[in-house]
Amino acid sequence: MSWFRLRVWGIVTWVTLSLFVPVWADDDTVVFAVVSDVPKDRSRVPAKALLDGAVSDLKLLPGETILGNPVWRALEVCHALKLEGMKMGDGFKVSAARVLDASMLPMALQGYAGDCLIKKAVEIAPLAD
Repeated sequence: MSWFRLRVWGIVTWVTLSLFVPVWADDDTVVFAVVSDVPKDRSRVPAKALLDGAVSDLKLLPGETILGNPVWRALEVCHALKLEGMKMGDGFKVSAARVLDASMLPMALQGYAGDCLIKKAVEIAPLAD
């Protein structure tokens, strides 16, 4: 009888934990992105992002801690980023951000980043003179 109770206790514990593990395991998704347009509003930055193996247009939505980050305040077009956060309906909620060199991006984004940098050099840089 004790073996049966132990086994039932184990099953009940396992089922209970499996119901609550998704709440505990709130893992962030890692996304690589390239800022696609000049950010007018730092709270909604347009970018090309590699999410689930496909490149798509996303709005990057920074959390409160990210908005004050010097990296986020200095964002420009063509900046390459490694982001952690959660996919939301209207964009990607960013919880951590790191600036990367374009060569450190996945291959799917390197072409876009290279084209963006050439476009920036040809169109935007001469205006700075």
